[in-house]
Amino acid sequence: MSTTGRYRIQSVAEMTGVSAATLRAWERRYGLPAPRRSSSAYRLYSDRDVERIRRVRELCEAGMAPSEAARSVLATDEESAEAARVEADNDELAVQRILDAVDHFDPDRIEAAVKSSLFLGPAVTLFERVFRPALIQIGERWAAGQISVAQEHLAAEILGNTMRFLLRLVQPERARRQVVLACFADEEHTGPLYGVGLRLATWSIKSIVLGARTPPDAVRHMIDELRPDLVGLSATVTPSHERALALLDGYADACGPTPWIVGGLASESMREPLVARGGHVAPTTKERLHELIDTLCPLDSSAAD
Repeated sequence: MSTTGRYRIQSVAEMTGVSAATLRAWERRYGLPAPRRSSSAYRLYSDRDVERIRRVRELCEAGMAPSEAARSVLATDEESAEAARVEADNDELAVQRILDAVDHFDPDRIEAAVKSSLFLGPAVTLFERVFRPALIQIGERWAAGQISVAQEHLAAEILGNTMRFLLRLVQPERARRQVVLACFADEEHTGPLYGVGLRLATWSIKSIVLGARTPPDAVRHMIDELRPDLVGLSATVTPSHERALALLDGYADACGPTPWIVGGLASESMREPLVARGGHVAPTTKERLHELIDTLCPLDSSAAD
């Protein structure tokens, strides 16, 4: 929830049903709300301020004194903030346990660290807060010469097996859309594919993962056989210019009328030729990705239950 000051006091009064005079009194007496000030000294309230005011009003309407209601809301916010800090600490600890196990080149210890992290939240949250950060740091350590190729491959295999298992568990049973996910023909890093698949599952979209080094012909065959609604390709390492153009030509031809999106660290560097061939660069936020998918392959409302 945004903490940026954006609403003037009269607007907040209309939004919350609490008069401007009462808002000023609450601020003076209880420290809630706590608006920022503009350069002209006007009070500017954030979305978080508005939500707090509504909660205080609801408690007052339920019979609680304003002072008690304000204290209750402030205490709840502090507890939520503390819970978020604890959650973040647990995620960081899980990442560190995986990294330590990789540093010691201990397969059993890596397995144990990964398994213990499975209790930290839903599959997609686990990927975004633990597995993805761990994979990034493992890759950085390999690039810096701090760990060997064998250590990097071992960790990637164990984490990859876990992510494949999680994706199988969360695949929607009655998905109304289906997406094929694959790596570029020269790309070996499959972690991003599973992360996207886990996110798509939360939107009731089924993923079929083709994995690493998928050439255009394999994508074409999958489209011919399964008729997916969308193709998602991943590229973390930018190919040479000539190779990139050849691959983009191949994927554009393979996908034909089927919408296709390219994500990963290398996608932005290929934006111009990619878009020129009818592809799309994956947005960097999940909200915008969801919007793009809904635009490219909208649900048929006539088929709704």
